Amino acid sequence: MQNKMSRNIYFIPYILWIALFVIAPILLILYYSFFDIEGNLSLINYQKFFTPVYLKMTLSSFWYAFLITGVSLLVAYPTAYLLTKTKHKQLWLLLIIVPSWINLLLKAYAFIGIFGTYGVANGFLEAIGIGKQQILFTDFSFIFVSVYIFIPFMILPIFNALDEMNPTLLDAANDLGASRWMTFRRVIFPLTIDGVKTGCQVVFIPALSLFMLTRLIAGNRVITLGTAIEQHFLVTQDWGMGSTIAVFLIIIMFLIMFVTGNRKQGVK
Repeated sequence: MQNKMSRNIYFIPYILWIALFVIAPILLILYYSFFDIEGNLSLINYQKFFTPVYLKMTLSSFWYAFLITGVSLLVAYPTAYLLTKTKHKQLWLLLIIVPSWINLLLKAYAFIGIFGTYGVANGFLEAIGIGKQQILFTDFSFIFVSVYIFIPFMILPIFNALDEMNPTLLDAANDLGASRWMTFRRVIFPLTIDGVKTGCQVVFIPALSLFMLTRLIAGNRVITLGTAIEQHFLVTQDWGMGSTIAVFLIIIMFLIMFVTGNRKQGVK
């Protein structure tokens, strides 16, 4: 009984934290979503969200988030696999994670200099005879910088899944005559699918709500749900519409978390 009471006491700070910084903000956003720009109680914001403008914006957000997640996965998986084979793998992993500690704004301004007209990238293109190109304020620059920012969060869970894999299973596959591709498809990937799901989750969800990079790197050529929320709260002062978009974004995030939730799988 005493141990049970002690555990309940330890749960109090956790419950307070969840209530104040998770549940309360969500309820506040939900509350504001029912008011129009003039402060009147209304469902007009929910009607607006299902107009072609916002539906197109939602599809655009999903498309860019899908591209960022897909490119991150294509780069992260072989990188994580190679890291598990290196001698000082923890050191190399740390070097990959360290850039994520740098302020996002500083990294964005660094890439503005790199991709700018007189930046390093254009200097290289001139040196090889291609000439200056418009790299900044393009879809390419937006996706490239987004992948650079999110890729450590994709590599880490995949690396952990690969590192925890029992190497005797690979030996068994080789003894049974499986090719490298078959070993990867039937053994390695199924055993690391939870790491892939976690990586996709932690990249896709924040990629849906990007807003700062859409302005600094993409030059507002890319409009996402995060951009719309920022505009409604800071520019148009339509907190109701901004909250409505945030409500749908939260619902989408919970659906993604449910779909990509880890489920134990064995080798098939």
